[in-house]
Amino acid sequence: MNEAQQILFMQIRILRMMAEKYSLSLKEAAEIFGQYNVLPFIREGFGIFHVEGDDAVFEEVKAYLKSKGAAV
Repeated sequence: MNEAQQILFMQIRILRMMAEKYSLSLKEAAEIFGQYNVLPFIREGFGIFHVEGDDAVFEEVKAYLKSKGAAV
């Protein structure tokens, strides 16, 4: 699997975690990710994120969303 595929899979896993943990539909979670540019954030941080577990990456995404003013 190349790096682009790994990034995509990570983005999808974190999106699904967001939906599950906040009782959102995948569409609602995707809208939040789009509004706050979370997918580029994950892509840009992949160099570090790929050595962390999904829970740690999700915590980073939550902190990022909070820093952008999202109500999470």
